[in-house]
Amino acid sequence: MSETPPNTLQYRFDGPEDAPVLILGPSLGTTWHMWDRQVPELAKQWRVFRFDLPGHGGAPAHPAGSVAELTGRLLATLDALGVQRFGYAGCALGGAIGIELALRHPERLASLALVAASPRFGTADEFRQRGVVVRTNGLDPIARTAPDRWFTGGFAAAQPAITEWAVQMVRTTDPGCYIAACEALASFDVRPELGRVGVPTMVLVGSDDQVTGPAEARTLVAGIRDARLAVVPGASHLVPVEQPAAVTDLLVHHFATAWQQPYDTGQTALPAAPPMPAPAAPPQAVPVAEIAPAAVPERPAGPTDRYETGLKVRREVLGDAHVDRALAQADEFSGDFQEFITRYAWGEIWDRPGLDRRTRSCITLTALVAGGHLDELAFHVRAALRNGLTPDEIKEVLLQAAVYCGVPAANSAFRVAKQVIREETTPAE
Repeated sequence: MSETPPNTLQYRFDGPEDAPVLILGPSLGTTWHMWDRQVPELAKQWRVFRFDLPGHGGAPAHPAGSVAELTGRLLATLDALGVQRFGYAGCALGGAIGIELALRHPERLASLALVAASPRFGTADEFRQRGVVVRTNGLDPIARTAPDRWFTGGFAAAQPAITEWAVQMVRTTDPGCYIAACEALASFDVRPELGRVGVPTMVLVGSDDQVTGPAEARTLVAGIRDARLAVVPGASHLVPVEQPAAVTDLLVHHFATAWQQPYDTGQTALPAAPPMPAPAAPPQAVPVAEIAPAAVPERPAGPTDRYETGLKVRREVLGDAHVDRALAQADEFSGDFQEFITRYAWGEIWDRPGLDRRTRSCITLTALVAGGHLDELAFHVRAALRNGLTPDEIKEVLLQAAVYCGVPAANSAFRVAKQVIREETTPAE
């Protein structure tokens, strides 16, 4: 166990002190205990390092809003411990951290396993919407539905103790850290960069995973040059919990046979794992198949002008669905206007550092009430929720507007906002 400064992570070690380090990264809403049933076998030949995400498992609640920031905290923790080189296996958000390591810090990584992972997790709108639900209702609605996302129906029914453990694990997470982790997943998209992952990689997925399933796994395998696919039958998203023996066997085989030699970095690298004889074949119920990699895609250029910056900010505030719809409806007559507001409203004003987005949402809501622009008010109420305002704070903005903009205007605004807030904050069944 560890004392945890804000720039590091809560961690624990298991296994021999002189063995090479193998890191196990958790999924959103879980703790390092999701790997409990893999540790006894892995710790026979590796020094197993597990960590908790901020605000998870009793870890200090220092939110991290990007995968890069989480990766930086992991590396800061390892640097403080003198760990330079390691193998890494991560589940879902933990897998995103693994991809980030492979892309930005390949000299640290000896071998990689991506479990229930994806180069892009759903859509940004989905995760920002989840953040709105948590900010309004707390984590209880997410906790109650976690077993449906994480386990097959048969497993959840047969293992009520594990199902309840999963619910409580989410319920006891810090809401602010959970929301920040949702934002990290919302902004994570490395599809154009997969060809630059050079470390030996196993992509492992449950056959019944409805969150990041076999399709996403195959996208990873097709994009990563040295990757193999392992599909675990009869498992859903939290496959290390649902099928622990199969996952353990696959991890042992992968890290014992695909431990890349150190880079010449001038650092003292940890020794590679002692070689193990490979099994004659993977477990029959857990096939491992290799898929030919796709051609290496070119990395896109960064934003070159205010339009690209504005488009990014506009999507973050209003959501991909709204922006896609507005741009699709643009024609020869209205296209210049769409470019104008993207470049100047979103690329210039909304991107200025002088006010945060919460404050800009308060100002925008007031201005729209004053002008009677109810259509625009509706999608800016959605934007305000995404920018971190609570329904109670939006109510206060509208009450303030009633004094200075007039009661009739505020009455109409309350009607619009009430409907939007109901739609956006009602948890999905």
